[in-house]
Amino acid sequence: MTQGHKKITQEMIDRSRSRIGKLFMPKEPYFNTQASRDSIVHFCDGIGDKNPLYRDREYAKKSVLGGLTTPPEWLYSVYWEAGMGGLMPGIHAWHSGNDWRWYRRIWEGDEIHYEVMLTDVVEKKSQLAGRIFIAYGMTTYKNQRDEIVSRVLGWSVIVERGAAHGSTKYKDIEKASYTPEETKQIYEAYDKEEIRGATPRYWEDVEVGEELPHVVKGPLSPRDMEAWTMGAGSPYMKAHGLFLDYWRRHPDVMMYDSTAGKYDVGELVHMEDSRAQEIGIPGAYDYGHQRIAWLAHLLTNWIGDSGFLWKLYAELRLFNVLGDTTFCRGKVTRKYVDDSKHCVDIECQGVNQREAVSMPGRATVILPTKETGQIVYPEPTDAEIKEWTEGKI
Repeated sequence: MTQGHKKITQEMIDRSRSRIGKLFMPKEPYFNTQASRDSIVHFCDGIGDKNPLYRDREYAKKSVLGGLTTPPEWLYSVYWEAGMGGLMPGIHAWHSGNDWRWYRRIWEGDEIHYEVMLTDVVEKKSQLAGRIFIAYGMTTYKNQRDEIVSRVLGWSVIVERGAAHGSTKYKDIEKASYTPEETKQIYEAYDKEEIRGATPRYWEDVEVGEELPHVVKGPLSPRDMEAWTMGAGSPYMKAHGLFLDYWRRHPDVMMYDSTAGKYDVGELVHMEDSRAQEIGIPGAYDYGHQRIAWLAHLLTNWIGDSGFLWKLYAELRLFNVLGDTTFCRGKVTRKYVDDSKHCVDIECQGVNQREAVSMPGRATVILPTKETGQIVYPEPTDAEIKEWTEGKI
């Protein structure tokens, strides 16, 4: 094995672009294939979600839904859509955002399968050295009845690892430190988290401009990353002989750490400072889908058992390194009726302890009305696919 980093070649670019518009189904499951109670609870453990609707069968049976369901973002544990890294083996990809649509609830016992399509690979000007591309991909998730439960567009920034190594772009990121009083305030913020639960949040009662009760995540620890992978899974974290078999099938999965002088999977940028520094980041940082799941947690807390998260768009703008704390916030910007669906638009974001927005986003939720107490579920449309495949996000 040769030390150093691979370069993006024209052959890689041509190969990637030749896959645009072609559906494929991965040969091996990413992680979960069934919404068992264990898989749901483990996922919720990985993001710190205490909502009994997803954890407690007896509570769920007595709820308006009548049974245990997954949080919508549980689908990250089935397959993580991030543009598939543009299908450039050995080239580092940063998950940079997702645009989600959900159409049905996922119930305990549902079996989920999916199909994936690369939709575009675009070259961009780089603030780092080397070539940068953005790869876009779309995943459609279906249940055992072949009903579409969700679609998501994801995108990743693809950069040569060697070009990013030694970059000064992120050198000014200061390692987080907290006074005892600041730490106390973070813990108190956890204690103030509100779960709407069984009390319906009626559409008529929502006011434009009202703020959602926050959700706090942090200070980020390696423990948080371990808990996330235990609940959401990983295609790379395999042990001993299983990993050796995987490595032999996919030799480009390995990344060289020049500080430690060893190879291992690139995913360890989320757990090892020296490996993160290989790609120009001062320390280990969170998973992109992990952070977006936090934003979904904010929204499901607010809408209550009766509400439905329809859309969630989030961009990952800044790195969230070990020690950082993320405050997830939201504000109602609009309420309206869309083809019998009583909708509320929300501007949401993740803000770190430096008051920098690391994750801007927006969402649409569907709420029950006082007249019926019910909601109307959305349906998937061809217009959404056209919008995404034409790159209009």
